[in-house]
Amino acid sequence: MVYAVEYNSGADLIERATLADADVLPFVDNIRGLTTDLADLPVPVIAAINGWAMGGGLEIALGADIRVSTKKAKMGLVETKWSLLPGGGGSQRLARTVGLPMAKELIFTARVIDGVEAARIGLVNHAVDGDDEAAYQKALEIASEILSKGPLAVRAAKTAISCGAEMDLANGLRLEQQCYGRIIPTKDRQEGMRAFKEKRSPVYKGE
Repeated sequence: MVYAVEYNSGADLIERATLADADVLPFVDNIRGLTTDLADLPVPVIAAINGWAMGGGLEIALGADIRVSTKKAKMGLVETKWSLLPGGGGSQRLARTVGLPMAKELIFTARVIDGVEAARIGLVNHAVDGDDEAAYQKALEIASEILSKGPLAVRAAKTAISCGAEMDLANGLRLEQQCYGRIIPTKDRQEGMRAFKEKRSPVYKGE
């Protein structure tokens, strides 16, 4: 799944400014829920970030497995500038993406960074040259690479990585073993082994 986050200059912040106090928490709960729904999809999710991704726009992108931006894209969790904090999951997902010290600095300072800096700190996987379409095309390129791989194995790998990251090492290793075990009897794995022996490209059917 590939989706684009573009020209979101903090529309969620503008809308929050017009809400009654009682309506603010449900509003950010919706952002958090959307981000969680994206992260919980069993297939890889790739976000293409164009233009500006501030506040909730960046929080939603953090729900993706892979992020691509243009070098000129601007992004940040800027809520503290307005005496708020990231409430749509940003404080948790950013820290898990770039590490605690960097996440704290970015959130405490409400700093806005470009795609080049985002790639340097690991917030995005790739920062590409070109116009806004370039990031989306790069995302499609990565998606095409993934599509040629065993779909059951890719899904199992996502489970092992994403869920295992929330566990201690011992439990993470057990989860990996369980995911591996579920792949062994599949027709796709058998096809992969045959293709390897026959020196040809495998043809997977998701079975």
